[in-house]
Amino acid sequence: MENYLSKYKQIKAVLLDVDGVLTDGTVALLPNSELVRTLHNKDSYIIQLAVKKGLKVGIITGGSSETVKERLEGLGVQDVFLKSYNKIKVYEDYLKKYSLTDEDVLYVGDDLPDYEVMKRVALACCPADAVHEIKEICHYISYNNGGKGAVRDILEQLLKAQGLWMDKDCFSW
Repeated sequence: MENYLSKYKQIKAVLLDVDGVLTDGTVALLPNSELVRTLHNKDSYIIQLAVKKGLKVGIITGGSSETVKERLEGLGVQDVFLKSYNKIKVYEDYLKKYSLTDEDVLYVGDDLPDYEVMKRVALACCPADAVHEIKEICHYISYNNGGKGAVRDILEQLLKAQGLWMDKDCFSW
């Protein structure tokens, strides 16, 4: 099997799940029935940097939080697909939209709804606390849990492999 680090060089697009990847899966329910999630600041920083460096970054989530969408759009993410109950269909539409192939994509997921997409992409990655079935198909498993810097770990490796690390763009938001 090809070393996963060599696959980073060909990546043009990064797709992320939200719950269990960008969050730790904990959801607080406010009295008005609004769900509250937290995003790790280091994950947020690396997402905006990846966008700044020219990578396409998108979100495919079954969640429906407009607040999460607004936060991610504030980081420069152009494609936030909420209520994605059929992630493979959303993924295929995304490929068509940007004329991408499976070989261009890195996907970070943590649970069974991510499985079909992760089986297709060039580089499937997951947090340390992903479910067993996802870990079995991953090229790389972060040493961090979801919502605790896993996305930072994965995207930092991507930027380093593509020679996009530690330049003037890295020193500001």
